[in-house]
Amino acid sequence: MSSVLYSLGHWAAGARRLVVVAWVGVLVVVGGAGALVYQGFDNSITIPGTESQQALDQLSATFPEVSGSSAQIIVVAPEGGTIEDDDVRDPVEDAAEDIEALDEVRVVSTPYDEMLSASVSDDDRATILQVQLDGDAFSISDATKDELHGITDELAAALPDGSQASLGGELFSTELPALSIVEAIGVVVALIVLMITLGSFVAAGLPLVNALVGVGVSMLLLLAATVFGPINSTTPMLGLMLGLAVGIDYALFIVSRHQELLREGVEVRESVARATATAGSAVVFAGLTVMIALVGLSVAGIPFLSIMGVAAAVSVGLAVVVSLTLLPALLAMAGDRLRPRPKKARRGKRSGQAPEPDATGHENRFFAGWVKAVTKKPIVTIVLVVVALGALAFPATNLRLALPDAGYLPEDNEARQTYDLVGEYFGDGFNGPLIVTGSIIESTDPLGLMDDLAAEIEDLPGVADVPMATPNQTADTGIIQVIPEGAPDSEATKALVAEIRDMEDYWLSEYGVELAVTGFTAVGIDVSDKLGEALLPFGFVVVGLSLLLLMMVFRSIWVPVKATVGFLLSVGAAFGAVTLVFEHGLFADALHVTKLGPVISFMPIILMGVLFGLAMDYEVFLVSRIREDFVHNGRRARRAVLTGFQGAAKVVTAAAVIMFSVFVAFVPEGDMTLKPIALGLAVGVAVDAFVVRMVLVPAVLALLGDRAWWIPRWLDRALPTFDVEGEGIAKELRLASWPGERADGRADAVVAHEVEVAGPRGPGLGEPPLVGPFSVRVLDGGSLAVHGDATAPVNTLLLTLAGRVHPDAGALKVAGYVLPERGGSVRARVAVVDAVTDPAADAVTTAVREGARIVVVDRTDVVADRTDREALAEAFAAAHAAGVTLLVGSTGVAVTDLLPDGSPVLDVGAGWGAPVHLGGGEVPPPPPDDEAHAPPSPAADSADGTDSAASGDESRANPNTTPEEVRA
Repeated sequence: MSSVLYSLGHWAAGARRLVVVAWVGVLVVVGGAGALVYQGFDNSITIPGTESQQALDQLSATFPEVSGSSAQIIVVAPEGGTIEDDDVRDPVEDAAEDIEALDEVRVVSTPYDEMLSASVSDDDRATILQVQLDGDAFSISDATKDELHGITDELAAALPDGSQASLGGELFSTELPALSIVEAIGVVVALIVLMITLGSFVAAGLPLVNALVGVGVSMLLLLAATVFGPINSTTPMLGLMLGLAVGIDYALFIVSRHQELLREGVEVRESVARATATAGSAVVFAGLTVMIALVGLSVAGIPFLSIMGVAAAVSVGLAVVVSLTLLPALLAMAGDRLRPRPKKARRGKRSGQAPEPDATGHENRFFAGWVKAVTKKPIVTIVLVVVALGALAFPATNLRLALPDAGYLPEDNEARQTYDLVGEYFGDGFNGPLIVTGSIIESTDPLGLMDDLAAEIEDLPGVADVPMATPNQTADTGIIQVIPEGAPDSEATKALVAEIRDMEDYWLSEYGVELAVTGFTAVGIDVSDKLGEALLPFGFVVVGLSLLLLMMVFRSIWVPVKATVGFLLSVGAAFGAVTLVFEHGLFADALHVTKLGPVISFMPIILMGVLFGLAMDYEVFLVSRIREDFVHNGRRARRAVLTGFQGAAKVVTAAAVIMFSVFVAFVPEGDMTLKPIALGLAVGVAVDAFVVRMVLVPAVLALLGDRAWWIPRWLDRALPTFDVEGEGIAKELRLASWPGERADGRADAVVAHEVEVAGPRGPGLGEPPLVGPFSVRVLDGGSLAVHGDATAPVNTLLLTLAGRVHPDAGALKVAGYVLPERGGSVRARVAVVDAVTDPAADAVTTAVREGARIVVVDRTDVVADRTDREALAEAFAAAHAAGVTLLVGSTGVAVTDLLPDGSPVLDVGAGWGAPVHLGGGEVPPPPPDDEAHAPPSPAADSADGTDSAASGDESRANPNTTPEEVRA
């Protein structure tokens, strides 16, 4: 991947004007499409498969009068008066007539209607006008809502002094989230941090431009996507929050790496390409983890949450794409203005110790002191971190989930005021009535049946009132309105819903009906339950994914386990902080929390998904630098922790501060839907970056030493490689001019130096390689014979040269491409023919005709027939005439009769462990900085990270590490 990103960065830097114009064009086109087809956001929530949703769908067909949304107008008479007073009754009846005349209103209940009597408070001072509408809350037009507001205002004006009339209910229970000036503070903080980290206004501005372009495209795409289906209004806010955060962070990683390369004197375009290849690889990894986790939200099986996850994943994906295309172009445009001024190296300590370098090659005293402090007594550090984060996570054991209602709106909102008045005069349960419904088509006395059912339910504990029990006009469906004693989000109401449902067998045996509970409150309970059930499997997916991905990156068992445990600690701390604020009221006033109680149902699953990606981001950026120092600097584990930590800590700190600033900016003025998510992410990022990654991680790595990088051989060979640190492109750059030009100016088809292919258990363990080491240089258009006494080594060697088997050691270039890094390019140019299964002569001719540059032919010894062998020799001659290189293998018998005289021969003998002899061929010079067989210098790590041979802890060579990694 690093090779592809290197090419992409190089191209983007060269075509910088085209790239910038293209992204501007994308913004214009997507913006125009979004403006033309935007259909508005839809906050309706459906949960297929739940009892409440099925009952609601059934009611829409059999009892449409009660299946739509509803509104409430609470009327309170003045002190000493009642709702029966003429000066109260007349305005209320007039208002009811005006409301009933609206097109989208089905019916209005008043306390003066004998058929549809409205609820009246115990002291007769208050009543609730129940307005039933035709359609769900998000299909009702703004015109109807405005009319309801106008009629309510007229009613309030017509009532006597001291009266109240307030509009609310389900129709007005949610408020669309909107941006405020506070969110911009996060961007300003990000700019300040970037200027401090990157050292110039130009360098700091590029990540912001990068993030804003990505967010702009994703938001405009989201507007256009409303034409295909409903999208929740919280979705764009989540996408905006994530897009800004990751867009700035990803750009920061690439820009900081670009500045490091510029400081080393690398030319601008080359620096852009290398930064894109190295830091860009980590960006792709981090982006993929966030996207996979977000798309994994569909595990819950709730459509609106799945759409939210996909939309947020698209925002993150666009941030990655912009970072890998637009940012390199902008970096190239900035040119040498981003090149840091040289700094004077700081002197070492008085003790004579060499200074600990940071990423720029200079000592960073702050982070040097930090990492030495946390690794001095690693066991103590680990215990303190685990105990502290465990204590912070403990309140999360009481975390309650619910869908927000009008009670979570700001106190100056009319719907919130209505909610409070209803609770004051009637009880909290009137803000969340339940609807119990069932089919009564077989009943001979539907009215009597509904009365009996109502009486049964009214006697249940937790029921405050049953104001209505009635069949529909065709007497095939009945509904019972149940007022619980508790608030809609209370545990008492949840228990009541569960009890009515648990009595399903009783209703069926006693009355012959199947009853279901539905309504806005029941839907919210079902959403919370379904999300709670999905949290554990989603957690397993996330944890399993993190283990697998980190094993791929670090080729280790303990590093992924440590990273996953750290992630769980961060998540627990975030949940605990949310619980303390939103349920226990800690700092609630400062954060403008409008109501204490349960948090929005999908907060935990979204927080886990997003924080997972961000945590892996910091893990990769920090630990990969530690591993790099471990591999390249003598495998001194403890010292690698000290130097590697300083190399990455500055950028990780800046990235975390930026993330925290962006997330926390959405807390004070954010709506109650987004506020818990933003707070949880802000706390989670801060804890994960500054406590888990920068305290726990170095302590654990220091404690484990070189054992941290252990992985079983079979697992190491089974896992694919994910080159996040760009070791592949570093190797390609090092071998770019190797082995040098030939004296005759001709090109090489194959160049191999000390190449080995390991045995079944992988490299190391003292066993000899299956093939190798071998060295050979084959001219483009030439030929190579491979001979052996056994089939396996000959076949393995040929498939290695064909890019089908990865070499485990040495340097190998085929068709000008480095293996195994550019295996795909080699495979596209090399054809493989097996003479056992293929008609050899015809297969060779076909491969040449189809444009293969190199043809590998194995098992030519099976072509024993004289005519067939002559045909194969003619095919080889024709291939030579076309300038095709031939690599021909044979077991047991010679192959020289098929190839031109003087062709070099690699004799692999009997195979495993046997030496490889080269006859008649040229051996290439060793590649630059070839340390493939240089053993690591023995050293030990003292407690402070300095080398001390007397400490007795000799560094051991890591047998998992390939020689390519050593040379890199």
